[in-house]
Amino acid sequence: MKKFSIVLSLLILISAVSSQASGQEGRKTMLFNGKNLKNWAFHLRDATVDPAGVFTVNNGVIRIKGEPFGYMRTKKAYSDYNLHLEWRWPVEPTNSGVFIHVQLPDTIWPKCFECQLKAGSAGDFVCMNGSDMKERTDKSNRVVKKSKDSSEKTPGEWNTLEIKCRGDEIEIYVNGVLQNRGTGTNLTSGHICLQSEGKDIEFRNVWLTRLK
Repeated sequence: MKKFSIVLSLLILISAVSSQASGQEGRKTMLFNGKNLKNWAFHLRDATVDPAGVFTVNNGVIRIKGEPFGYMRTKKAYSDYNLHLEWRWPVEPTNSGVFIHVQLPDTIWPKCFECQLKAGSAGDFVCMNGSDMKERTDKSNRVVKKSKDSSEKTPGEWNTLEIKCRGDEIEIYVNGVLQNRGTGTNLTSGHICLQSEGKDIEFRNVWLTRLK
């Protein structure tokens, strides 16, 4: 009877731990609270410029001016997640990107993978500052091109970007279309950045869900 009680206690403990782990998987983490940017750090090429004039929030939308070059970065690092965000060009389609697996220290071009948002090229990978993946077979070229024709919407319309990071694999979905997949990546965790590069771009509904 004593042995049975011990076994039963172990089974209950294992069940509780498994339930806790399952509860973590799929839990939504809001990276942008819709009100302010208190969960973010900032880095600009021109250190004399106040980030508050480059990165602003209005009615649940982040607007990034694009000048000077730089980014807003999550204060925390993440791994094994599905990142969701929406972006649009308020006026003119131009250039920007989402950096993932960003390594510190902050620099304008950190070691990371850029998920390209440049108009017409959304879904490309850019392997920056030493990052790499199996699909980058030409080591003289940092870009791994998207696999399909552009699935972007016209300026003024909201686009959806989903980036799934699991272990050493990354997938990019643009408006529901799987545009790229990287495997054997040499980075599997890091910070997430929204880039200032060119002209105005807007973001909203920025969150991630953890993957097991």
